[in-house]
Amino acid sequence: MGVKSMANEKKIEYVLLGLLSHESLTGYEIKKRFESRLKFFWNASYGSIYPTLAKLERDGCVIKKETTENGRQKIVYTITDEGREILREWLKKSVVKDELRYETLLKLFFGSEVGAEITINHIDEFENKIRCQLEILKKYVVQLENAPIYEEAHKYFILTVKFGINSYEAYLKWCKEAKEVLGANQRGKNDE
Repeated sequence: MGVKSMANEKKIEYVLLGLLSHESLTGYEIKKRFESRLKFFWNASYGSIYPTLAKLERDGCVIKKETTENGRQKIVYTITDEGREILREWLKKSVVKDELRYETLLKLFFGSEVGAEITINHIDEFENKIRCQLEILKKYVVQLENAPIYEEAHKYFILTVKFGINSYEAYLKWCKEAKEVLGANQRGKNDE
């Protein structure tokens, strides 16, 4: 399989290759990485992990090895040299599309249909979710900064997490401003 044959494939292939470029992992461990580290900036269907791993194995990008640990069978996936080369080629290419998709913003955009009170409730829910995620990201930074820098990758992990922190802090500022505007509109209508 050549680099060009993966060019139009889903990004999950590159995400899996990227995770495996750091360490060999089981499918379950990959799923856990999606649930913890990657959830802040990349979304993927868990049902696509195993079929994608199977495809990557067929294409020679990963190899799987059955091992036994504590009496339990497990399958560990390791990136191959070809898989690493495909990952590097993709990393060198320009970004095709960055997108921001929040249902909260979609509902805000059409919020005049239901009014400020309901829209403010959506913003409150969004704000609470962002506050929780921000705390998690701040803990990640502390862990990464306090860990011995044993590999170059830590620098990149920290920068990714700090992007999330800065973004979430801006989201919280926006939540406050949006609620003030909608609250003023709500009060204005009640005064009429």
